[in-house]
Amino acid sequence: MPNTAPKTANSKTGLEWLRARMEQLNYNSLEEVAQEIPINRGNLYRYFSLETRPSVALLPDLCRVLKASPVEILKALEILGANDPL
Repeated sequence: MPNTAPKTANSKTGLEWLRARMEQLNYNSLEEVAQEIPINRGNLYRYFSLETRPSVALLPDLCRVLKASPVEILKALEILGANDPL
């Protein structure tokens, strides 16, 4: 039987996580976030829609702009699973 429990804030991934984070940080658009990083808005969307994975070199900027730890970012991008050890 599949797990149908609602997602908690910590279990959100992809665009759901990014949109929640943007709301917490008072960003109004993907464009605003992308300009802060700086990367193309389309690339940011593709990373968090889980279509492609960002370069590891982008991780520090994602952490800085989204005020999140590397582990949080990697879990949001589904590169690390929710229970994966580091």
